[in-house]
Amino acid sequence: MRVSVVIPTYNEAGSIARVLDEIPVALVTEVLVVDAGSTDGTREIAAAHGARVIVEPRRGYGRACLTGLGAADHPDTVVFLDGDYSDRPRELGRLIEPIREGAADVVLGSRLAGGLMPGAMPWHAVFGNRLAAALIRVLYGVPLTDLGPFRAARYEVLRGLNLRETTYGWPVELVARGAMRGYRVIEVPVSYHPRIGVSKISGTLKGSVGAAWCILAGIVKHRLRTESNRAEPGPAT
Repeated sequence: MRVSVVIPTYNEAGSIARVLDEIPVALVTEVLVVDAGSTDGTREIAAAHGARVIVEPRRGYGRACLTGLGAADHPDTVVFLDGDYSDRPRELGRLIEPIREGAADVVLGSRLAGGLMPGAMPWHAVFGNRLAAALIRVLYGVPLTDLGPFRAARYEVLRGLNLRETTYGWPVELVARGAMRGYRVIEVPVSYHPRIGVSKISGTLKGSVGAAWCILAGIVKHRLRTESNRAEPGPAT
């Protein structure tokens, strides 16, 4: 199975080398670092540690994921991973194994069902993720406990879902559209550790509020859009 790893980055010089060095080379075909214009040497470090670096000057988490997806070299599965070393790349096998076995199409790494280390997530991030997971369970019937950044999916599914979100609402779009299309979305436990450096999301009030809005609004938006489409009259006969 060909596996591409996509890592969005912005000023992750303190952590990106550790992330790249810990990726299990026996399981991965290529690693793409999609950088949003770092000024601290992130791109140079990533290239020196074997990653293919793509500069994406347009900001947005979803934008970076879509750019990496578009540049991937014909993989079977794509893994998305943050560059701050809060998730442990050595656990990548946990995410791709259900796909390899034909038991899942999309796999999310649950930090709240796994080993959440002290100080790894502030209380408001834990609360927000539990709320998002609860809404997804109710509105889409997908039994999730978390909406973390460590995830894997079959390439054909990712391309077929026509994902468009460019913000932190991109993971929600992936889960929502995947569930509505009948794809198998599951989660596996992963460990989660204090990140290296300051978070661009939970580390600031603006980042936390903005990400929460994108995620929670997206969960409801995709459900309402589906109901609206169902309510539209069919073609005249």
